[in-house]
Amino acid sequence: MSTSTTASVSTHILDTSVGRPAEGVAVQLSARAGRGADWRALGGSATDADGRCKDLPDLPEGTTHVRLDFAVEVYFEKKQADAQQDAPANRDSGAVFFPEVAITFAVNPGEHYHVPLLLNPFGYSVYRGS
Repeated sequence: MSTSTTASVSTHILDTSVGRPAEGVAVQLSARAGRGADWRALGGSATDADGRCKDLPDLPEGTTHVRLDFAVEVYFEKKQADAQQDAPANRDSGAVFFPEVAITFAVNPGEHYHVPLLLNPFGYSVYRGS
């Protein structure tokens, strides 16, 4: 929950290749207090059936930068395995192009930051949502 001295963060993932939420993606949250400070791992969560992480850890007071690490490799490997049960996949090597996605952004105290990840096997984009 946001207070006047801390920021808050939420995220969700949409798989744009199928037009659905990405379920079961592990998300780790890290924070630092100042540009030159060390990153502090705060914990993580996994996306639910709606592609949302509803239980990310709170940010400590003084946080100025946040990093979200999305472990998308397992999600895409499972998706490829499911697709191959229906029909052989036409992939170069079967390897996942982006095994991880790391998003780093600056925060201000008292503000909420919703950072959606739009994902497909060969690209991604993020933005500050509402």
